[in-house]
Amino acid sequence: MTTTFTPPTEDVVLRDGSTLRLRPPTAEDEGVLISFFEALSPESRYLRFHGATMIGRPTVSVALETDWARRGSLLGELVDDTATLRPVALATYVRLRDPSRAEVAFAVADELHGRGIGTRLLERLAEHASAVGIEEFVAEVLPGNAAMLRVFDDAGFETTRSLQGGVVEVALRLDAAHPAVVERRDERDHIAVAASLKPFFEPRSVAVIGASSRRGTIGGELFRNILAADFTGAAYPVNRGAEAVGGVPGYGDIADVPVVVDLAVVCVPGANVVDATRSALATGVKAICVISAGFAETGAEGRDRQAELLALVRAHGARLIGPNCLGVSSTATRLNATFARRAAPPGRIGFSSQSGALGLALLEEADERGLGLSSFVSIGNKADVSSNDLLEYWQDDPNTDVVLLYLESFGNPRKFARVASRVARTKPILAMRSGTSRSGARAASSHTAALAGSDAAVEALFWQAGVLRARTLEELLDAAVLLSSQPLPRGNRIAVVTNAGGLGILCADACEAAGLSLPPLEPATTAALARVVPAEASSANPVDLLGSATAGTYEVALPIVLADPGIDAVIVLFVPPVVATTADVAAAIASVSATADKPILPVVISADGSPVGSFTYPESAARALGLAARRAAWLRRPVAEAPHLDRLDHGAAAAVVARVLADTDDAWLDASDLRALLAAYGLPLVGERTATDADAAVSAAEELGYPVVVKTAAAGAHKTETGGVHLDLRDEAAVRRACGAVNGPVLVQQYVTGGVELLVGAVQDPVFGPLVAFGPGGVYAELIGSTRFALAPLGEIDVDELISSGKAAKLVDGWRGGPAADRAAVADLIHRVGRLAEDFPEVAELDLNPVIARPNGCIAVDARVRLRRLAATASSKTW
Repeated sequence: MTTTFTPPTEDVVLRDGSTLRLRPPTAEDEGVLISFFEALSPESRYLRFHGATMIGRPTVSVALETDWARRGSLLGELVDDTATLRPVALATYVRLRDPSRAEVAFAVADELHGRGIGTRLLERLAEHASAVGIEEFVAEVLPGNAAMLRVFDDAGFETTRSLQGGVVEVALRLDAAHPAVVERRDERDHIAVAASLKPFFEPRSVAVIGASSRRGTIGGELFRNILAADFTGAAYPVNRGAEAVGGVPGYGDIADVPVVVDLAVVCVPGANVVDATRSALATGVKAICVISAGFAETGAEGRDRQAELLALVRAHGARLIGPNCLGVSSTATRLNATFARRAAPPGRIGFSSQSGALGLALLEEADERGLGLSSFVSIGNKADVSSNDLLEYWQDDPNTDVVLLYLESFGNPRKFARVASRVARTKPILAMRSGTSRSGARAASSHTAALAGSDAAVEALFWQAGVLRARTLEELLDAAVLLSSQPLPRGNRIAVVTNAGGLGILCADACEAAGLSLPPLEPATTAALARVVPAEASSANPVDLLGSATAGTYEVALPIVLADPGIDAVIVLFVPPVVATTADVAAAIASVSATADKPILPVVISADGSPVGSFTYPESAARALGLAARRAAWLRRPVAEAPHLDRLDHGAAAAVVARVLADTDDAWLDASDLRALLAAYGLPLVGERTATDADAAVSAAEELGYPVVVKTAAAGAHKTETGGVHLDLRDEAAVRRACGAVNGPVLVQQYVTGGVELLVGAVQDPVFGPLVAFGPGGVYAELIGSTRFALAPLGEIDVDELISSGKAAKLVDGWRGGPAADRAAVADLIHRVGRLAEDFPEVAELDLNPVIARPNGCIAVDARVRLRRLAATASSKTW
């Protein structure tokens, strides 16, 4: 068996928060590997080799002869006290006679036991082994090697054990997509990533490298901001002249600082950052924040410098925020290591921004509104620490109740979906995402790809993950105010209480646009209101208290409206008249809100400015409440779980992909390969035959049975648009005429009638990964629109929502008296398409259009699949 697979250098995060660099060993590593094994304790060598052994070239030859077809090895490295990169772990597999199985073995430096290195090695080695067709690892473990047995048990793989000749044989099924494996891996990532970020948010000491004594410099002002915020730990300015900054003695080098610093903030020119970071890491710093620009944002030279910086940080087992960022702040330690003009007020909101400028704007606006933050991180180029990492930290952070994100790109959207959906179960996540205009969408050849856009992917990702999407900075802050201060609405039924009728109508329109409804109030509610408001007032919804309403009017009327069982929230509008003051009415609303179990959103339109906690316009309140209602609906949504799918032949599908891409980087599948790929995943396909001439087509038609369809067999062709499809052919003459019109090889298919035409497809979004589409099918798929999207992997609730939404739902349920389609069959087909796209990212575009859905099943009568070789990933991050 041959393979061209070679894994890249990778980094893994360990349970203590440190990172470990993994790479395949080479022939040049013979000496260091021998030294590594010699340095192991006698007990470790005994457990690894099942007895005494002489360490020499034969001991390490298996690892050095790595070709991944017969043998695979990963070497783990860390920088030691002498700044030398040295091996600290090794994992190796050797393929057995049964090519689906391989024997695996591990060794970890004695001083690093208990940090989760063995489990991380197993994770990565298993993924690489799966890529070359290995389905099972086996290991022979001495019964006394409890640590290694625990590694196998903890990984989450399906495991069996047997005791033979005094040795435990462990077998692991390498199914990396199995829910138990994913859950265990995510749990390990969560613990490790949260630990790795602790020095950024809870440092006991901070050094600012490049903290100049001159006013107006970034480093100097940032250090003064740390002092001004009354940081609870010790702060040290580091500059070439060892000059004092803000009255604090300076140091010429971080090595001169009398303690091991937890967090180093680097503010030197970009060309000097790597050297400054190297000095900090050599002292034991585990958290680096690089403010300086001049990296990936500047071009090829900057990208190389950023890669060098990240490699240096990872080799020392540390973490990096930035470069090219605004800094980090944390209320827990009163840390303000940013160069913002003012620190955000303390509060319960964690905020991450990929844009420094927008981060500054939000900090200014938050201060104006009195919106408090628990922490703020400007991730800049996010060479290392990303939004995913921050979500892992904020999930268990006792100081954070709400999370705000400004995103320009996703590094690992599938991981984002899993992490965010876990965090969102207990803490609201509000996100604003830029760069989603249709003008940025790439050219597409299939219906599915043409219908999918980056904005559709964002919508699908955010809904599945439970993330609330704000379209503007104002909306982001409005929703943050609401979610951090009020209970969630139980539904989307809203009452509006106003002292200006026209304003109430505007608010009603805004509510409808935000997905909210204004139902009639209960008769008991209107009767109670009639007893406390003037006869001229309106007790309908909106409730118009008239311009004569006072603070007392609001204080009496609001509890009555809130008590209505058909109302989930109230928007209160107030325009100051002559008879009432803004302060009095605001106090009355606040008094009612203090004991209410439903959200109350005050909107005060005043030339003097709105009170803290109120909204400026009705539209602002409606949009914020719409997001809160959306969160409540998502929390009621069942957790997405993927069903078990039988009749999946991963090996057969992999063979097709490998064969097609062996000689090309990009290709539409011909009829034979197309059918083989889709059939491997159990997709229901119409019976067909390929014919090279009219005589063969007639024979195929007679074999299949008339009536038939004749189509062009050209790979990837739009058959209808090119005149390449002829339907309902009932005799030999009709088949021959169709073949003449097509003028080339043809497909002869059974003619399927009845049912409704649907589209099911998948496209690999360049940012989000596999995006599954469902909507009305046939030649008008793009014209009709209403196609819905979801990100794979798909749970049952995801597919149910796809089928139940949009115009396609009416087709499935029976349009205009027609019979309902087989919903279970349609769902099964969508699940299979999603699983195929998830398992094979090489499937760039897939169209099943139309799918004929009937009361007793569904069948795809036309299909197109495009394969594309995967581009090498530039990221070494595995979490």
